[in-house]
Amino acid sequence: MVHKEHGVHGEHGVRGSLPILQLALGVWWPQAQPPLPGLRSPGLHSPDSSPRPPLARPPLPGLHSPSVCLSQYRRGGPIIAVQVENEYGSFAKDRSYMPYLQKALLERGIVELLMTSDDAENLLKGHIKGVLATINMNSFQKRDFKLLSYVQSNKPIMVMEFWVGWFDTWGSEHKVKNPKDVEETVTKFIASEISFNVYMFHGGTNFGFMNGATDFGIHQGVVTSYDYDAVLTEAGDYTEKYFKLRRLFGSVSAIPLPPLPELTPKAEYPSVKPSLYLPLWDVLQYLNEPVMSNTPVNMENLPINGGNGQSYGFVLYETLICSGGSLRADVHDTAQVFLNEVNIGHLHDHAKTLTVPTMTRCQLLRILVENQGRVNFSWKIQDQRKGLTGSVTINNTPLQGFAIYSLEMTMSFFERLRSATWRPVPKVCLGPAFYLGTLKVDSSPKDTFLRLRTWNSGFAFINGHNLGRYSIMGPQGTLYLPGAWLHPEDNEIILFEKRKCGSYIQTTDEPVL
Repeated sequence: MVHKEHGVHGEHGVRGSLPILQLALGVWWPQAQPPLPGLRSPGLHSPDSSPRPPLARPPLPGLHSPSVCLSQYRRGGPIIAVQVENEYGSFAKDRSYMPYLQKALLERGIVELLMTSDDAENLLKGHIKGVLATINMNSFQKRDFKLLSYVQSNKPIMVMEFWVGWFDTWGSEHKVKNPKDVEETVTKFIASEISFNVYMFHGGTNFGFMNGATDFGIHQGVVTSYDYDAVLTEAGDYTEKYFKLRRLFGSVSAIPLPPLPELTPKAEYPSVKPSLYLPLWDVLQYLNEPVMSNTPVNMENLPINGGNGQSYGFVLYETLICSGGSLRADVHDTAQVFLNEVNIGHLHDHAKTLTVPTMTRCQLLRILVENQGRVNFSWKIQDQRKGLTGSVTINNTPLQGFAIYSLEMTMSFFERLRSATWRPVPKVCLGPAFYLGTLKVDSSPKDTFLRLRTWNSGFAFINGHNLGRYSIMGPQGTLYLPGAWLHPEDNEIILFEKRKCGSYIQTTDEPVL
């Protein structure tokens, strides 16, 4: 399905279901832009159906436009079903929330089949009466289908998400799934006449700051690549899983399968050595005026963007201190701490204190906080405020008088940096800074992958587009760069490196995941 002039249309006879998501899919979607009202108002909890001001009521994405209702199958469109919510059973804090959404959908003119979607563990908590319950799983499990039959008898069986792989988080191993296991599971689905969706069929990319996160005792951001070990790769290439499933579907299809489309060509381009750099501290003069506050303000509550706050990126907090001691701060998700321009340590969820050295004169305390992705699976979704989320103290005395800089790093931000005075890259360069170089391609740009072997941690931007986060933590070793974002010949490439500069920026025609 595609959107055309804000409508929903099927192409080539494609029909589809429309998920209406308060809890976005799994753990990969990083919550709304602008921030959900519940993240701006500590007294509100999301999602539920409790009384709240009108602006804080759960929105229904897409249903404010009549085009969605007009795109339903019974009205000549491609939408054959609507998913009320996604995996609400993992949250399940409010039993009236799901019926509330069901009623809201019906009142807005939805007439197609309504569904819920949960894994077996949370199926009983996530389904609602009068709505088709579907199930999510990573393999054929008879006991799970028995549970589904217990919830609803004499109904068609639908696997909403058959997980053919999984996502990666920074610092973990790259996850893969045996293609033979995928083939065997799909064979059982077909033999049992079970309907199913493959998740993911086509891998994707968390471009920009759009990755989600997990938190099972420790916060871990999802990597930039959402390749997922899917049937088609992040860049659209075929895999062994694809060919196994194609042979299987061909063996049961009543008509021949269409021929294979040609793959998108990939290329390797000359290495880039950045020639200019701009320390973060030199950038501040090109930002909007900082927010002045007596106490720290989390990014969602910053009075910017028309009162909507900040969703993604970094926030820099500055205040003057005249003595050292034990610094304590609640940062989400990780922070570099500086005295003037000297790094004195790092803070994160499980390291909330550090020692500020003694000083003979007052100095500028700087805390650069990075949002590394919001959790959106389980009850923890309601506690995903980013930045500094409480007071900052030295020896238990709260600090006051903060200048707060929003660092969203949008395209307009980089337009401003064009007028900045960039310096030649020194032999030794520490601390957060921007590095500028030129990627040269031919007259017909092709997809490629950035390889940042000697760099530490940060973000890569090509012609103003944010390709996403890179990190020496791994497992991801390359960033997917679509050829559509490249210009013929010269392309501006900027790295925002948080810690220490590297040497060359390389490209390759194959991903390292």
